[in-house]
Amino acid sequence: MDAKQVVEGLRAIYPPQRVLTRPGELAPYESDALTAFRARPTAVVLAERREEVVATVRWCHRHGVPFVARGSGTSLSGGSLPVPDGVVIALNRMNRILRLDPDERVAVVEPGVANLDVSRAAAPYGLYYAPDPSSQPVCTVGGNVAFNSGGAHCLKYGMTANHVLGLEVVLPDGEVTRLGGDSLEGVGPDLVGVFVGSEGLLGIALEITLRLVPRPEAYRTVLAAYRSLQAAGEAVAQVVAAGLLPGALEIMDRLSIEAAEAAVHAGYPQDAAALLIVELEGEEPEVEAELQHLLAVVEASGAYEVRLARDEADRQRIWKGRKGAFSSVGRLSPDYLVQDGVVPRSQLGIALAEIERLSQHYGLRVANVFHAGDGNLHPLILYDGRRPGELQRAEALAAEILRLCIRLGGSITGEHGVGMEKREYLAEMFGEEDVEAMRRLRRAVDPLEIANRGKVFPTGRPTAALAAAGA
Repeated sequence: MDAKQVVEGLRAIYPPQRVLTRPGELAPYESDALTAFRARPTAVVLAERREEVVATVRWCHRHGVPFVARGSGTSLSGGSLPVPDGVVIALNRMNRILRLDPDERVAVVEPGVANLDVSRAAAPYGLYYAPDPSSQPVCTVGGNVAFNSGGAHCLKYGMTANHVLGLEVVLPDGEVTRLGGDSLEGVGPDLVGVFVGSEGLLGIALEITLRLVPRPEAYRTVLAAYRSLQAAGEAVAQVVAAGLLPGALEIMDRLSIEAAEAAVHAGYPQDAAALLIVELEGEEPEVEAELQHLLAVVEASGAYEVRLARDEADRQRIWKGRKGAFSSVGRLSPDYLVQDGVVPRSQLGIALAEIERLSQHYGLRVANVFHAGDGNLHPLILYDGRRPGELQRAEALAAEILRLCIRLGGSITGEHGVGMEKREYLAEMFGEEDVEAMRRLRRAVDPLEIANRGKVFPTGRPTAALAAAGA
């Protein structure tokens, strides 16, 4: 089907002003936050109602046109990259909270609702939505569902999958079905668990039922400075081994500290090689007792400076620096890749030392910001795409880091998904039979492979070559 026929078909579903086809209109949708990959779709449709999404998917299935659902485009793996001859279904305008029940502690939302808006709506009832990605003011719940997003507090509260109770979805053939419900207790196969984290390969979420949790009575946030990144990594294992379960355990290295401080003036120690952020939360007596234990463990771990947030404003400053670290690194380099591997906590120190060695070997700076509590590394590889071969060198370094994670018993992805960037490494982590089982599941739901075509599964082409060719 040619581009003209595609556009005519979409204009039968949407008013003309909500079917984008001009180059200037399509440009913002050519990539997500992984800008090394770019592709131009035939059209972008701005959906406002579930019926429009369903009609679009059914039309695409009938004519064999690939489609990609997109929220705010904050994916860091190329997960919402368009298919060149396909359609982008933009869901940001589907941003209504349909129901909020404080007694049942659930919220039913459309996929375009921003993550933080759920907590804002629940706040008057003393509740909030726990998963908190760094991009939570803008990332959408639909995207969180697609990639099983986590955040700084995932050590204690888990990922998106732990907080989605039910879904109404449109499958790639246009069938609308419900998975799960309003209860924490499911019956039968965990189909919600299959859908969450499937990166758009199994369809599009139309409504999402979320679990809300009570806001903690008290927070205590500790900031510890270390002379080496490896020492900070080893301190994480010591905190957990001490029997403590903080709400968050985060690490930032020297480069990320420098960038965050310049951007948000968080008041971080400027001479630190690494910072450890530990946050306790819960009932006041419990938190105070744990705080004394935590301070003793942190001081014994070799921290040369330990601070306790004085008040809520001080706590927010600490977190503003951490959550703004990714964007702040843009001050240090014109381009950077964000990786997302996982290692066991006991291997953190080894992993960080090896990343530092690899950084020197490849001649590229690496800023480390990560969810240390569950070993989820986010090394930011700084490069200049204007210099010939530098992107390919950065991708080669990224590949070394992912293989390191596999060797240490970890994973190639913690919360950013596989998308375009990491699909060639899927076969290095899983055997051929495992990958084929995943393909069979996908084809059972989407025989035409029109939902987010080209993502997740290996192609046999090097990732750096794909990026250099613009996807």
